[in-house]
Amino acid sequence: MTTPAPKPEVLVIDDEVQLRRLLRFTLEDAGYAVREAPTGHAGLVAAAHRQPDVIVLDLGLPDLPGVDVLRRLREWTPLPVLILSVLGQEENKVAALDAGADDYLTKPFGGAELLARLRALLRRVKPAESASSVTFGAVEVDLVRRTVKKDGTPVKFTAKEYALFHLLVTHRGRVLTHRQILREVWGPELEGQTHYLRVFMMRLRRKIEDDADAPKYLQTESGIGYRLTPGDGS
Repeated sequence: MTTPAPKPEVLVIDDEVQLRRLLRFTLEDAGYAVREAPTGHAGLVAAAHRQPDVIVLDLGLPDLPGVDVLRRLREWTPLPVLILSVLGQEENKVAALDAGADDYLTKPFGGAELLARLRALLRRVKPAESASSVTFGAVEVDLVRRTVKKDGTPVKFTAKEYALFHLLVTHRGRVLTHRQILREVWGPELEGQTHYLRVFMMRLRRKIEDDADAPKYLQTESGIGYRLTPGDGS
């Protein structure tokens, strides 16, 4: 007799009782185990003791700013964190993502989108660097040999193009801010040069996408950054 696989556990850190109830209903119905924390301090304690698979964090907590909770989490854990917030301005999203959030969802939100984003984050829990290959659509990426094929045909990249593509692939499903990408690929002295990214992302789309003007995988998060959305084949 096989033992059923344990349910992935979600820690919800939010002070709004009604929203926690809605999240519990939505998540448990989708097969998740749910833990709740109404404050930032309680959430930090629960994260340390429970070691959940993913954390859903509100920015507007009564005792600590959500960004501060996020920074404290990032001092000791790489657990994926999805931000929920009524603050939909670009600067709020960028601040949270730069502080270590993996994704950002603005309230109000749909249950289907929430679940899709959680699935993407949980797929990324398996360290992308440890995978030998990644496949999405007609694209095959061999992370060991540093080769890329589309429809079985090798795709040629310059060194910078591959560095950018590799970064997006190994963080697939996660929003990366302009600043994060520029720092990783071009260095901290060029963090403000977003025009580099626009040029290089268009190059990547021409090589990877079927239609560079309507990309399916290399998605723009307007005013924030980029995300590789590989779908369920990743």
